[in-house]
Amino acid sequence: MFSAGLPKNDCRKARVQTVWAAVFLVAVLVKSSELVKLLHKALEAAQQEKRVSSMYLTAAEDKDRLELVRHKVRQIADLTSRLEALEQEKKKLEQILTLRDSHIQELKEHVQLLMEKNHAKQKVIMTLTEQMARELSDPLQEANTITVQTLYKQQEEIEHLKDDIDAYKTQNQFLNSEIHQVTRLWTSVAENEKALLMKCACLQARNCQMESKYLTVLRKLQEAVPDLPSAHAELVKNLIQEALQWDVKEEAEEGFNLNPVSEYDEYGFMTVPDYEIEDWKLLAKIQALEIKSNKLWSQEIVEKPLRDRWNSIGELNPSGELKSLIRSGIPVEHRQRVWRWMVSRHCSPVPGHYQRLLEQSRSTEHPACRQIELDLPRTLTNNKHFSSPSSHLIPKLRRVLLAFSWHNPAIGYCQGLNRLAAVALLVLEDEESAFWCLVYIVENLMPADYYSDTLITSQVDQRVFKDFLSEKLPRLMAHFGQYRIDVSLITFNWFLVAFVDSLVSDILLRVWDAFLYEGTKVIFRYALAIFKYNEEEILRIHDSVEIYQYLRFFTRMITDGRKLMNIAFNDLNPFPMKLLRNRRSMHREELEAELCELEQIKAAYVKERAEQGPQDLKEVASEEEEEN
Repeated sequence: MFSAGLPKNDCRKARVQTVWAAVFLVAVLVKSSELVKLLHKALEAAQQEKRVSSMYLTAAEDKDRLELVRHKVRQIADLTSRLEALEQEKKKLEQILTLRDSHIQELKEHVQLLMEKNHAKQKVIMTLTEQMARELSDPLQEANTITVQTLYKQQEEIEHLKDDIDAYKTQNQFLNSEIHQVTRLWTSVAENEKALLMKCACLQARNCQMESKYLTVLRKLQEAVPDLPSAHAELVKNLIQEALQWDVKEEAEEGFNLNPVSEYDEYGFMTVPDYEIEDWKLLAKIQALEIKSNKLWSQEIVEKPLRDRWNSIGELNPSGELKSLIRSGIPVEHRQRVWRWMVSRHCSPVPGHYQRLLEQSRSTEHPACRQIELDLPRTLTNNKHFSSPSSHLIPKLRRVLLAFSWHNPAIGYCQGLNRLAAVALLVLEDEESAFWCLVYIVENLMPADYYSDTLITSQVDQRVFKDFLSEKLPRLMAHFGQYRIDVSLITFNWFLVAFVDSLVSDILLRVWDAFLYEGTKVIFRYALAIFKYNEEEILRIHDSVEIYQYLRFFTRMITDGRKLMNIAFNDLNPFPMKLLRNRRSMHREELEAELCELEQIKAAYVKERAEQGPQDLKEVASEEEEEN
């Protein structure tokens, strides 16, 4: 320790010695790489000490010297504490070193043991090697006795094998060349075959069109039979009978049929309607030919590119491209997946809810159960999956309708829901998915009260549609007005069941594709397009009875779905959903006011009849007495 009474040089020397002693102790405890750093630090500390000592010697007053001495005393105390910590660390390191030395000694002993074992093994190996050499000395001598002639034969065989390899290589090159030529010929033949199939499809389509025109002419002649001479009338009659007996499937017997019209489509709908009226059977044949013609024309030109675009779509997301694709029609292989996606977007299925509704329907009979049973046999009679009471989809349809009646007690069941659920079952197959599709249509797509007891919203839509019909097709609406045709008698059912049983199956499902994605405005668009499609035909009819007869079945004669779609979404000016909502609101107010006025008139009439009732009975009794 320094003190104020020590000489300056002695203090300085003592401090320097203390620093160097500490440095020496630290250097002993650290690695050689750290020793240099510590020496540098010690040197810097010594230089600092030297500077401080110089300041001490040059200090003029005792007060400054005393402050410097105190500072050094604090430094000495700090160094002392650090020295003690380093000593403790040194002891720990010495203990660790002792442990490491003992571990190293153990390792050395283990290595020595391994070396001894290895040496012993080497001796054993050498012994065994010498023994094997002695045992193999005789075979080696025999091997050395192989004659030069044997080696020559082997060499000769090797040369023959090389020659064979070269020959095989040459033959392989020749075969590759032949395969290349055959492949080129096959490609050319395939392209020619494809071109011929396209030509054949076009020819078949034209043939179907010619046959359709021929049958149409026969139909026109049939209508004019009373005015024809007897010989001509008999000839027309025979031609019609022959045409009715002709089957579209007869072409298969001739050995080739590119695209036959089967009796049912992919969903079980009849492709050729079975009209009970004899005069309409000719129309069914015409319709079958037109369906086949349109399919042949669109098979390569439209359907294949459309399928390629659908196949390239992965995850479904709302977009303008998807909207355009859906309007063009979803291919059969993608329809089920897309419908499930559209339903789940707006109507999230509740797990277990459908099963609970089924349990409720089994335990308690719903008031609508009787009406559901009456409507089941009348559901999609033109579809093989519903045409028979034993059809496998009838029980599924029953369960879906009963579950919905319990799910939505405000509606329960309304005639028309059976056809909506049936179409959903045909496409989605799973009855629970069909149930949620029905819920989505009734509770999300259609306005409220569309299927209520009063059907008030359905009536409102008929008035809105008449407005649109007057705006978009004024000539046709004026024609209807001239012959007092109420189109709602025809169109009411279109809107209620989204064209089910009105359009041929292929067009119906295209309408439903867009309807499930865009909503009820699609029904308005297609209803207008149907009238536009047949506008000229309707304008040529100048009798109200004939107009009604034509409107009864004219939708079934529409076979060009692509043309109808273009009319619906391109030719007719579009109307926004906001306009549709405004029209609905306006007509609903008018209809509710009319219904309220009718209720008041009815109440007044009932009241008046109640007051006049007894007097009327007396008058009736007196009249009977006079007659007697």
